[in-house]
Amino acid sequence: MIPERYAPATYALFRIVFGLIFFMFGMQKLAGWFGGPRAPIMSMFGAAGTIETVCGLLIMLGLFTRPAAFLASGEMAAAYFIAHFPQSPLPIVNMGERAAMFCFAFLHIASRGGGMCSVDGARGKK
Repeated sequence: MIPERYAPATYALFRIVFGLIFFMFGMQKLAGWFGGPRAPIMSMFGAAGTIETVCGLLIMLGLFTRPAAFLASGEMAAAYFIAHFPQSPLPIVNMGERAAMFCFAFLHIASRGGGMCSVDGARGKK
């Protein structure tokens, strides 16, 4: 078990890693990085890629963390209900596990803010 005194550091790692992965999904859509197809910027995938890139970077840096994470959580909820839910309500069946996990991880980040190792924390924002 990890002692409670490490909670701020593990939360910072949680925020940074989830922000980085979200950023990479965005760059996959926008620039075709990491083996993904490049989406047209004026399409639904282009809009998703823009949100993922910008919000992922902001979450990773801990800058405007709460609004960025709230927007990212909403995007993942929309992605789940638009792309996955019509096939089945169960994430394990409809392959919406990532969208569901991102949605609730970002909702948690939106409720906690930047924490340590964040620009918001350095600026004195709660």
